[in-house]
Amino acid sequence: MIDKLNRELEEKVEEKTKELKHQSETLDHLAHYDSLTGLPNRLLFLDRLKQAIKHAKRRNKNVTILFLDLDRFKEVNDTFGHEIGDKLLKEVAIRLLHCVRDEDTIARLGGDEFTIILEDVGQNEVIRIAKNIIKAMQEPVYIRNQELYTTFSVGISSYPEDGNTSSILIRNADTAMYKAKENGKNNYEFYNSKMTEVAFERLMMESGLRRAIDENEFVTYFQPKIDAIDSKVIGSEALVRWQHPLLGLVPPMKFLSLAEDIGLIKYIDEWMMMNTMKIMKKLQDEGIYTGIVSLNVSMKHLEDKQFMQYFRETIANIGFDTSFLELEITESQIMKNPVSAIETLKNIRLMGIRISIDDFGTGYSSLSYLKRLPINNLKIDREFIVDAYKDEEDASIVRAIIALAKSLNLSYIAEGVETKEQLDFLLEEGCHNIQGYYYSKPLPESAFKEFLLKN
Repeated sequence: MIDKLNRELEEKVEEKTKELKHQSETLDHLAHYDSLTGLPNRLLFLDRLKQAIKHAKRRNKNVTILFLDLDRFKEVNDTFGHEIGDKLLKEVAIRLLHCVRDEDTIARLGGDEFTIILEDVGQNEVIRIAKNIIKAMQEPVYIRNQELYTTFSVGISSYPEDGNTSSILIRNADTAMYKAKENGKNNYEFYNSKMTEVAFERLMMESGLRRAIDENEFVTYFQPKIDAIDSKVIGSEALVRWQHPLLGLVPPMKFLSLAEDIGLIKYIDEWMMMNTMKIMKKLQDEGIYTGIVSLNVSMKHLEDKQFMQYFRETIANIGFDTSFLELEITESQIMKNPVSAIETLKNIRLMGIRISIDDFGTGYSSLSYLKRLPINNLKIDREFIVDAYKDEEDASIVRAIIALAKSLNLSYIAEGVETKEQLDFLLEEGCHNIQGYYYSKPLPESAFKEFLLKN
């Protein structure tokens, strides 16, 4: 009887031990592997990278890491939902596994970030793997009858050249990845020390931008638009500047793309709308003729209900006459989704606001869409103006844009006019609305007021 009880107890202990071992293995797997893709997670990746560096140090070898970030993955989630996004990540993980050797480690750090550890490989092999990854993503992914495309931006750093610790290598590969994104995405970049300086500047600029919004450090400049026949002001374009407490006046090309990347451009555009209309209203109340003021606004913002509500409220609160307002929208933005743009711009026109297509001629407008767009004005891009008086190809483009505007009964203006030769050519071709340094650079409020009073 006692023997039987002992056997039963031993069996139960053995069964319980197996159960505990299985639970331990399950917990260990959950702790070290990504539940969605089955790849190693951040914790296991860091452990393997530290071990790879130790091993490489002992044997005088190298370790290379690839930091991969999916381009525009947020758009997939926003458009199709997170369930589709998760399925896409699973497919991406499978494709990555086919691009590396069995001994290499692929990990998912979280979100749309992946990393790869390559031990003891030469640069040519690293390039081959990076190119294979980019090539593997060229084929569409089919999920629930949806054809999805996605690409990777890849940053690459190596031990010992680019760092001797895992944290430094990851940071530098991440920096190189952002450089790949800046260079158009869907490519790879090797880290170099200059990138750290650029990344530091970017970080300082980012924190400065956030402070600038809170501290109201932006100012509005105005570049006059002139009727060259009588040299009178017909309007202006409002342009944002950043009055940095240490760097002084920062031009828009230095910070607007960053503001867009980090989601602050909406707040800057809202501020610009409000401040521009306030200044114009004040000048008009003083009896000064301002003409029509142009604001640069993206289609993305015009399709944002909250942004448009703020826009309408600002117009109402200031009491601004919308017949003196024009929105400049780039041709390329409109042509991303011309059908949607037509409806959006019709609603803007119903508010009494003019619409101008900026940078016209640099995009790929379809004439069938162009004639349906509720626009008032074409802005001939500076690119064609610079050499038009001596380059027949540029001259032909300018003439074609002018002829197109006339046939569609649209007004037109040339921007970036800086010399007498450029002006004479435009006048000869029948374009007398001019914007550029030939007449005036962008001016702060006080200087713009003086210019208006003189002209």
